[in-house]
Amino acid sequence: MKIKNLVSILVLLAVAVGVGLALRSERAGGAVFRSHTSEYGSSETIRHQMAVPVAATQAKLGDLPHYLSAIGTVTPMYTVTVQSRVAGQIMAVNFREGQIVTRGQLLVQIDPRPYQVQLEQAQGQLAHDLATLHNDTLILERDRILYRQNVIARQTLDTQEATVRQDRGLVLSDKANVDNAKLQLTYSRITAPITGRIGLRLVDPGNIIQANSTQGIAVITQLQPITVIFSIPEDNLELILAAMRAGSVPAEAYDRSFHNLLATGSLFTMDNQIDTTTGTVRLKALFSNREQRLFPNQFVNVRLLAETLHHQVLIPLAAVQRSSLGTFVYVVKPDRTVELRRIQLGLTQGELASVQSGLAAGETVVTDGVDRLQPGTRVALQSTPARASLAVNMAQ
Repeated sequence: MKIKNLVSILVLLAVAVGVGLALRSERAGGAVFRSHTSEYGSSETIRHQMAVPVAATQAKLGDLPHYLSAIGTVTPMYTVTVQSRVAGQIMAVNFREGQIVTRGQLLVQIDPRPYQVQLEQAQGQLAHDLATLHNDTLILERDRILYRQNVIARQTLDTQEATVRQDRGLVLSDKANVDNAKLQLTYSRITAPITGRIGLRLVDPGNIIQANSTQGIAVITQLQPITVIFSIPEDNLELILAAMRAGSVPAEAYDRSFHNLLATGSLFTMDNQIDTTTGTVRLKALFSNREQRLFPNQFVNVRLLAETLHHQVLIPLAAVQRSSLGTFVYVVKPDRTVELRRIQLGLTQGELASVQSGLAAGETVVTDGVDRLQPGTRVALQSTPARASLAVNMAQ
């Protein structure tokens, strides 16, 4: 019995010692927490004093180009289907498919012998009728003398004069036949009507070709200069008209991805009416295409410089934030804390945006890391991203 009482007493003492140690530890922890809180402030203050790393750049004053973009189709200035104007056998093809041919260059030779024979026949008939005219003219001169001598009647003289006039008409017709035979002989030599790139051959040598065949022999497209036809919304028509009145409107042609510049040129003309089904108007831009990077029927992106806005406050588009409250940016104040600033956004072009109100040139705006910010957050400025810095510098 005494042993059991002794064990109970020892257990109670152990419990008391454990409770005492626990209370002591709690007092020590509370003292440490109060010490840190008094040294650094509340948890809200601690959060503000933790610097959030962000990227930022200064708003700058500059010019912002206003571009209009559209998808267009490369269209040659001239496209010609080479056809034969005479029938005959193709004796020779003097071009290589895909080569650049010049105007007047011999492309195809059609068998000229039938047309040479026709020319000689026409020339022979002309010589015959010229001789007949000469003889009848001599007879007419004699008849006039005889008529003055009252040897022949007036009717005989009139008949001879009519015969001479008929001979002269035959001679004129013969000369036309000779010219026509020469023309047909010339048509047996098919030459390039324009300078450009010739396509694939549609007829092989040795075949008989008919005059004005719808198939043709080959197609030539002019590549220098070349045009791009595209459409813009009718809402931008007044802007384009104002740019055309001011002078030449620069144009650029890019590839499908809008990354590679293919050619530079200018706006050439526009259509004379608006397409009522689409609400757009067609425009044509002209490019010298010296490097021949534009190819007929190629789809390209066209960019027109419609106007340039001067003295604009410019910031990278990455700095612009939107919410239900409107459009805003985070402005870095001199004490390295940020301020939420509502702005009125103007024209945006590429990675640049112009600010109409709410921000002044020289103020620093956050471009990266805004998802961790709220008004009053302390920030640590990192190096400005190369793209944002480049975008602002390009507008200077």
